[in-house]
Amino acid sequence: MITYANLCKRPCAVASLIGMSLCDFDQLFTDFESAHQERLDQETRTRRTNQARQRKRGAGHKYRYDLRDRLLLTLCWLRLYPTYEVLGFFYQLNKTNVEDILKDCLTTLESMATFALELPAKERAKLRSPAAVMDAFPTVRLIVDAKEQRIERPKNTTDDTGNVTNRQKPYYSGKKKAHTLKSEIGVSPDGRIECVSQSVPGGANHDLTLQRQTRSISLLAPGEAAMMDKGYDGVQNDYPGVPIYQPFKARRGHPLSEEQKAWNQHLSGYRIVVEHTNAQLNRFDVLSQVYRHALDSHSGLVRVVAGLVNRAIAQRPLKVYATP
Repeated sequence: MITYANLCKRPCAVASLIGMSLCDFDQLFTDFESAHQERLDQETRTRRTNQARQRKRGAGHKYRYDLRDRLLLTLCWLRLYPTYEVLGFFYQLNKTNVEDILKDCLTTLESMATFALELPAKERAKLRSPAAVMDAFPTVRLIVDAKEQRIERPKNTTDDTGNVTNRQKPYYSGKKKAHTLKSEIGVSPDGRIECVSQSVPGGANHDLTLQRQTRSISLLAPGEAAMMDKGYDGVQNDYPGVPIYQPFKARRGHPLSEEQKAWNQHLSGYRIVVEHTNAQLNRFDVLSQVYRHALDSHSGLVRVVAGLVNRAIAQRPLKVYATP
């Protein structure tokens, strides 16, 4: 059973089970406990029937496990992505109880996930220290990339008139040869996640199309620049006043010159920071395995995991992307 008391006896297994050290978990729980209580105090309606609350919260049936162990259960699910039945087996709970615990804890974790570019401009921290900027691109504030995750093939539906609605086509990605959901991730030069988009069907939304929906580039302050890959070819037309660094793209009858190839290679050495951050997101199997749950819940899970990754990067930076 994965409880806090048992993990204290086997600290070497903690990172593999929940994606962080026991010390980092203790710090997370301190923040989580206060955020969770604040959220519960603000609720005025019941969770199951959405009716006005008649009694104070906590007057009903008690959880078998305390809040610390329920948070552990949630992190274990995010890290390993087992089925509810498997997780219920280890905790001696019905799968419905597991689902209730996950919904409760994930709601609080999502409320704790805040990102810099989503805050008002006056509250955003500026990148000024040499360790927080790129030596060759000191104006870059945001490196943008799209992340795709495979999903189970959606089932087509039939309306009352017998017409079949093809729900599969929007999700089928020709690039991935699979049905996917796509999210846009924007990171700072030190790898911290600055903004996260809503999840959209991977087949019907090109990277540039998703950027035109999120418009994360428009959140940059005057003078700040963005860095993107070839998938965003043409984005400069949407933001003529924003410096955007992109690799050159070869076109039919117009191969890249040696100078353009050298520029692309130089740029990739700096843009790799967003790939490193995506790798940290993929350490949580809920974002790397085939996604099995309701598609409309995916956006919230990406935000929860992104918040956890930001906490980890704040403790242990990925890398300094500047030459000494």
